[in-house]
Amino acid sequence: MTTKGHVYVIDDDEAMRDSLNFLLESVGFDVTLFDNAQSFLDTLPGLAFGCVVSDIRMPGLDGIELLKRMKAQRWSFPILIMTGHGDVPLAVEAMKLGAVDFLEKPFEDDRLTAMIESAIRQTELAARSEAVVQDITARVASLSPRERQVMEGLVAGLSNKLIARDYDISPRTIEVYRANIMTKMQAGSLSELVRLAMRAGMLKD
Repeated sequence: MTTKGHVYVIDDDEAMRDSLNFLLESVGFDVTLFDNAQSFLDTLPGLAFGCVVSDIRMPGLDGIELLKRMKAQRWSFPILIMTGHGDVPLAVEAMKLGAVDFLEKPFEDDRLTAMIESAIRQTELAARSEAVVQDITARVASLSPRERQVMEGLVAGLSNKLIARDYDISPRTIEVYRANIMTKMQAGSLSELVRLAMRAGMLKD
């Protein structure tokens, strides 16, 4: 049976944990409960990717300290923070530390589930996008210095003749470089090469 994703609930209030467990499982999430942030951090290395839903005020390690430790260790799990009435300044601090959003208790069930789905989706998209950028950057790195220069000329809109003149080589040699560049960059057209150059940071949007 497929699930909508993993959710890790951290709250020292047993009634709140049970309530969230029932709600989230009923809409298709795979839920794991923790009664304190330290036990979550202790098991974090072995956990599958998922969304963390944590209370902000807890004895021992609170939600703010949890965020600081996850940020320091570069964990990419999206984190939603639950706050009590009047905790907006704390919630703002949580967002600065990387929380994707916060909910003030009491909150509507539909709002929580929608926020979790959005957080998981956005984080997965960002991760895929980052992997694509790294792949394109690696392709650029595979170019020789001369191929890199020719590519820069091509994406700047220069003709083969102009690029050849800039580097005092023949247009025919530029054609050979161009073919190599298209192969190494896995580009089927000049427009695709330009898009790849933009993703690699060679051109600014």
